[in-house]
Amino acid sequence: MNSTTLYIKNMVCSRCIKVVRDELTVLGYTINVIELGKVVLLEKIDDKKMEQIRQVLTDNGFELIDDKKSELINKIKTLIIEYIHYDRESPAYLNLSEILSKELGYDYSYLSHLFSSVEGITIEKYLILQKIEKVKELLVYEEFTLSEISYQLGYSSSQHLSRQFKKISGFTPSHFKTIKVLKRKPLDKV
Repeated sequence: MNSTTLYIKNMVCSRCIKVVRDELTVLGYTINVIELGKVVLLEKIDDKKMEQIRQVLTDNGFELIDDKKSELINKIKTLIIEYIHYDRESPAYLNLSEILSKELGYDYSYLSHLFSSVEGITIEKYLILQKIEKVKELLVYEEFTLSEISYQLGYSSSQHLSRQFKKISGFTPSHFKTIKVLKRKPLDKV
């Protein structure tokens, strides 16, 4: 079977999946699999068609990933986003280094070094930034107490979460609740 796998940067939510599906369908491609950061088309794509796909994705705020290292970094980000924002597994029991190594087939020290050298921050810092964005989301919806949020995201206590939240966002969680949406970031901008 002649299929083509595309790896796509900034594809971080279900709406992103919908936009990519719609755009590729309009171009006449048959999608076999679509998930965060990845699309498998049933067709084999030549360079001219690939450039057309690249342009459509770029017009919608996505980026086609070509090289293996960028692809690996995108997979790391996608896995972290899935675990934190889409409950792929309970973050309270998440041993990130083991999960990334197992899922991606590389030693964690290699993944960590590659991520830091390209992104300028550690995987752990990226994880913390994603957790803080999830905390912001949960605070805005006011469905959970800070204690419940800290447990959901694997913090040792609500005080630990509060300190980290203040350090990253500049606000206490209670102050953030009063200003709400003004300070949230899109996941692909974290």
